[in-house]
Amino acid sequence: MTTSPASSISEPITAGIITALVGFTSSFVVVVAGLRAVGADPGQAASGLLALTVTFAVGIIVLCVATRKPITLAWSTPGAAMLVAAGADYHAGWRAAVGAFLVVGILILATGLIPALGDLIGRIPTPIAQAMLAGVLLTLCLAPMKSLAAQPLLTLPILAVWLIATRWLTRWALPLALVTALVVIGIYVAVHGVGAGVTTQWWPQIAWTTPRFDVSAIVGLAIPLYVVTMASQNVPGVAVLKSFGYDTPWRPPMFVTGMGTVVGAPFGGHAINLAALSAALAAGEEAGADRTRRWIAGVSGGISYLVLAVASGALVTITAIAPQGLLESVAGLALLATFANALLGAFTHNEFRIASGLTFVTAAAGVTFWGISGAFWAIVVGLVSHGVLRRRGSASGPDGHRGVEDRQRSAQ
Repeated sequence: MTTSPASSISEPITAGIITALVGFTSSFVVVVAGLRAVGADPGQAASGLLALTVTFAVGIIVLCVATRKPITLAWSTPGAAMLVAAGADYHAGWRAAVGAFLVVGILILATGLIPALGDLIGRIPTPIAQAMLAGVLLTLCLAPMKSLAAQPLLTLPILAVWLIATRWLTRWALPLALVTALVVIGIYVAVHGVGAGVTTQWWPQIAWTTPRFDVSAIVGLAIPLYVVTMASQNVPGVAVLKSFGYDTPWRPPMFVTGMGTVVGAPFGGHAINLAALSAALAAGEEAGADRTRRWIAGVSGGISYLVLAVASGALVTITAIAPQGLLESVAGLALLATFANALLGAFTHNEFRIASGLTFVTAAAGVTFWGISGAFWAIVVGLVSHGVLRRRGSASGPDGHRGVEDRQRSAQ
């Protein structure tokens, strides 16, 4: 059975649109929460959301056209969750956070240019990196149950729709949960009105922030954000594309995402990277039987993201007028699978369990020393405890100590 030219082009275009809709709606709440946690006001958060969306959308189009491969990008959702976790004890201010974002972009650029830097990240044992990520995500993943306890009538419809959709419409579970949340918020505002002091600006906003380089913000935000972005987004992103038969060159995506992060940082963008989960939508069978045309899905997705960027201001306004904790519950649902996978990766290997446990509780507790956030100390505690507890001559196995490193090398 032959495929008509119209069908062969419509399938990747449709897959790209779906990729953008799912990728954007399933995690923008996490991004806004992360930016607000480190000092952004609503206008600055809206600017950050716009900058992130535009930079990675343009990056997708450039990479797909240049390589003829369905290379998709995204904002760092785990990185945004890390900002939420760090925000409780973060006091350096928004300008210092922007300076940290700029440093992350420079580090990503350097990773593409200096192989030794990528090898250094690759030497962090996979279980410890996963335990740090799980600890960082814990706070947001508790949000659905906290919201259910505080406002059951508002939260229960969201949870019910998400659960039912997860059973029968898995891909659309989070977008449908978000739509349900927006309906609930609309009804709530219609009944109670907008809270005092809340400004509503529904159009896209761009706001420049002059970066300030603060040592505590660089160590406490930039380094953990870089590690999370590399270990939880860029390396898995290459692995996902490889699983569909696409060998992705390492340097071009690192250059594009690093430069995009540098450009977006003064406007509030925290980090962009290779897409991991949503990458499968543009690279898989949904994008058509002809693998040579699936790069069109990436271009379609990039264009769709540019359209969605127009809604950035309105979405941040909605987060501001929503009942406290309600949209965070959607963010928690969006991160639940990532949290579960991180826990599994952290505690699967016996030789890492104590070190991973210490890493997890350190990140989850959010301990802060000298103004440096818990995510950084979680990595330090994990590496030190593993070094002390590791038996002489144990190599930790290919799934343990060398897990990230091996994936890094395969990416190169």
